[in-house]
Amino acid sequence: MAAAMTSIDFVRYLTMNDDLIGPSERLSLERMLKDPPSSYSGLWETGILSGDQLAKAIAEFHGLARAAVDQIEFRPEFTEDLSPRFLRAAWALPALERGQQILVIADPTREEAIEAALAALGQRVEMRVATFEEMAMLFERLLSKDRTPALAATERAAARPESTDEDLDRLHDLASGAPIVRAVDQLLETALNLSATDIHIEPQPDGVRLRMRVDGMLRTMQPLSNDIARGVVSRIKILAGLNIAEHRLPQDGRARITINTTRADFRVATMPTLHGEALVARILVKGAEALDLSRLGMAPRDFSILSTQVAEPHGLIVVAGPTGCGKTTTLTAALSSLNSPERKIMTIEDPIEYQIAGVSQTQVKPSINLTFANAMRSFLRQDPDIMMVGEMRDSETASIGIQAALTGHLVLTTLHTNSAADAIIRLMDLGVETFLLASALRCVIAQRLVRRLCERCRSPVADGAGVEHAALTRRGFVSRPGDTCFRAVGCPYCGESGYRGRIGIFEVLPVDAELSGLIREDVDPQKIQAAAVRAGMTTMLDDGFAKYRKGITSIEEVLRVTV
Repeated sequence: MAAAMTSIDFVRYLTMNDDLIGPSERLSLERMLKDPPSSYSGLWETGILSGDQLAKAIAEFHGLARAAVDQIEFRPEFTEDLSPRFLRAAWALPALERGQQILVIADPTREEAIEAALAALGQRVEMRVATFEEMAMLFERLLSKDRTPALAATERAAARPESTDEDLDRLHDLASGAPIVRAVDQLLETALNLSATDIHIEPQPDGVRLRMRVDGMLRTMQPLSNDIARGVVSRIKILAGLNIAEHRLPQDGRARITINTTRADFRVATMPTLHGEALVARILVKGAEALDLSRLGMAPRDFSILSTQVAEPHGLIVVAGPTGCGKTTTLTAALSSLNSPERKIMTIEDPIEYQIAGVSQTQVKPSINLTFANAMRSFLRQDPDIMMVGEMRDSETASIGIQAALTGHLVLTTLHTNSAADAIIRLMDLGVETFLLASALRCVIAQRLVRRLCERCRSPVADGAGVEHAALTRRGFVSRPGDTCFRAVGCPYCGESGYRGRIGIFEVLPVDAELSGLIREDVDPQKIQAAAVRAGMTTMLDDGFAKYRKGITSIEEVLRVTV
């Protein structure tokens, strides 16, 4: 390996390499020179460079070759003297590549750990560079190659016959035992490696189904036996502070965990079903990436409009869409761009998904009558500049929000509607007077999330091949010269799904004089939509088509979320 180089040397190298980065990335990296990250993994976590960009630069900087991840094979003897936790922390993994033993690494700055791994292998082997995302996938493949000793021990511990009467002490002992603890830790590790947002444990007549939601789609994992599932569910309930003896009523809880230096919050919800207790754990990784409006995937026009609107001193900004479409992420990114010592920002949320330093965040608690409406009344006595309301669910909250927007506050909120125009009508349905709404509303952003095509296996298409041409024509898609359209294929890197990661598609509707007049006239959403399009608004469908033309997503994904 090349001589040790500081991360500041690497960042400086990147800023001088036009083949690797663009102007916007160079600007971000030049700012980073004042306080560079201590390791390459820290640079990766900033999200300034893609995984491929960073791996290519690391390989060139250190004079190493890239790993052929699709040719990687594992041998048990390579890792028997090295713990998975050590290897994961070192971002290093011994393997075979086309029959040659190698050490796959992602972060050459972890020299001590790499030297320890080489010493354990007992010989000098060549090193190959992989992206951090590829390393996470390789670890997941290694862990899922066979049932680990933890799961095997879990089966033995959990397979004892149980009495028909619930033995609470015995159940607690099972859930607190080392085999179950290790099995749950492994389950959470796998979820974090796959960037899963949810873990679903669902009792079935013939066992317990385990699924994880990756990039918005549920992926079936290895099923659990009933006995193992009892211990796993009880362990998760203990972590979340729930009553493990209660199986008849739904329960909700939350916990904070640390898995291999990764901090995450997860919310746990249980539900009694016909075949047993079902559990869903929603995972939120802390500090996984910096929330930045410019990284949400908005078109330049939409980004410019939103940036202008959030800079206004007062008014109402609404983000609309169904559950799970990234509304809270968009609002939090907007708040992060506004967060400064000169502004007082307060939020009322249910739940608090992102913690922002310098922002006063409050959790809704209906049990003590701390509702959205009551919290907003109290906020107004705190003299805030900006308020964020997790959701406008009722007329009282909407009324207070509109009044706050009219009295010198910038108010950001969400609504569950299908389009930007529908959000305006929804506010009217909540009892907001049209003349007040026309004066207060500044902008509506409607959005969905589509899956990104896997860059390693996507395949080019010609003229929408594989998709009904008539359907595309009806939706307004027209092929253009220079389009780089692709379709999903599937490979080990993306878990054979053809997709890895997600990006937003948006429509940003600024309220101008014409739309303000239409709102006062209480017209239907179709007229509002038509007026916004005439004024230059890009619909979500058109934004999806644009991302399809750039090769970011597939046409099937665009039609899936917009039809």
